[in-house]
Amino acid sequence: MRRERRGRGIRGPLTPGELPMTRTRAQLFDELVFDAVERLERRWARELASVEFTVENVPQVPPGITGEDGIPFSRLEGTHGGRKARIVIYRRPVEIRTREPEEMAALVYDSVVEEVANLLGLEPETIDPDA
Repeated sequence: MRRERRGRGIRGPLTPGELPMTRTRAQLFDELVFDAVERLERRWARELASVEFTVENVPQVPPGITGEDGIPFSRLEGTHGGRKARIVIYRRPVEIRTREPEEMAALVYDSVVEEVANLLGLEPETIDPDA
């Protein structure tokens, strides 16, 4: 609640916090990644148990790389120094290249499948034959 201004009474949120309208784009994107990982874990639970999935806004692109060279949607960080394997999905490149929520969900899922395939040394079609 905010303080009363100009005699209009106490102001509060227009919608309850649990409605989709109040979620940010970042929160919606996090849910897409979570759904993609959950879908893969049904079949690959043991292999993915030691993998950390994260979301970052944008990748760190080296100087000289342009949009034509391809900005990545995701990155795989292998295990080293006792660290878990980590798959990073980049939110902004995916958002920029998609127009519809269904298209964004498909691109997120494809990116997760591709990185899991790279991690396990398999083809993406092996990870998810239905995709």
